[in-house]
Amino acid sequence: MSKKRAIVLGGTQGIGKEIVKFLAARGEEVILTGRTTESASAAVKEIGNGVTGIALDLAEPKTIAAALKDIESIDHIVISAIERDANQLKSYDIDRALRLVTLKLVGYTEVVHQLSNRLTPTGSVVLFGGLAMERPYPGSTTVSTVNGGVTGLVRSMAIELAPTRVNAIHPGIIGDSPYWADKDNSHVIQRTPLGRLVTMQEIVEATAFMLDNHGINGVNLAVDGGWLIK
Repeated sequence: MSKKRAIVLGGTQGIGKEIVKFLAARGEEVILTGRTTESASAAVKEIGNGVTGIALDLAEPKTIAAALKDIESIDHIVISAIERDANQLKSYDIDRALRLVTLKLVGYTEVVHQLSNRLTPTGSVVLFGGLAMERPYPGSTTVSTVNGGVTGLVRSMAIELAPTRVNAIHPGIIGDSPYWADKDNSHVIQRTPLGRLVTMQEIVEATAFMLDNHGINGVNLAVDGGWLIK
């Protein structure tokens, strides 16, 4: 049996890199992407295990087709690339907002568009959103909006690409991620029934579940320890 092939967009850091490590360790042929050749190459060197890398900027969607042209069949598409944009209304930065909207909505869609005819019959797609759509904060207007948009992408893609499965993970605050580990998250922990923040490993496991379980389709899954219900 030939190896499964996966691509992880945004696989050079944070949760994306952990997903790359997990899929490679279980025997998949993994391609990761980073915004630059340097970042992709550095991640490939660090992870090893047969991982390869390409440079691709999701906020430049007209370049995506060329970046992906050499990929043949693909079993798993994971798009975890994000940019954090604290963009408050009183000091609204249009260029930053346009970049994030383009990256998350147009870039995500263009990747799936380009690879859809190369997905294997049992292939699947997992997108990444986030819970700012449910728990907005000052400066989250664009982030909250695009994460809400991901829920729409999941539904429309699941219909258009049927029977290919399309799902999304919407993480809460990930306590051991590089971005959140050194911050005071006590106010969130107090509102989380689990009594702690979720971990990167738990996000990775949720991603694998969505990739592998053939009964899961069109689902927007909050992985937050119950934060949204309290």
